[in-house]
Order: sequence, then C-alpha cells, then structure tokens
Amino acid sequence: MFCTSAKEYLSRKGIAFEDKDVTRDQAALKELQDLGYMTTPVIKIDGEVIVGFDRKRLDALLPNL
Repeated sequence: MFCTSAKEYLSRKGIAFEDKDVTRDQAALKELQDLGYMTTPVIKIDGEVIVGFDRKRLDALLPNL
C-alpha cells in the first residue's frame, strides 16, 4: 500500500524514479538488504534514505515542482 502511495505521489509531482520489485529482482532485494532494511518502500534521494512513505521528508529533499 505505501509503495503504491509513494509511486503515485512521485508521479503526480513529475518526479522520475526507478521502481524496483524486490519480490522479482534478486539484485534489488540484495540492495535493500545491504542497506539494512527488509521493508518497502525505501527511497534514496541524493544519498539520503527514506523508509516508508514520508511526504514531509520527500518534499524536503525533492525540488519544488
């Protein structure tokens, strides 16, 4: 649910993103595990990591569009 919300929010703001499905992509799952997480969504923006759909943090890190 939160992954869908995050994708919809980013799309509405016109922000391009890479969608990785950890249930189908072993490399994406390993990347998630290497970051120390086992939950989604995990969003990386310029080296900053956001776990979950956190609109306030997204807005703070994204350009104003």
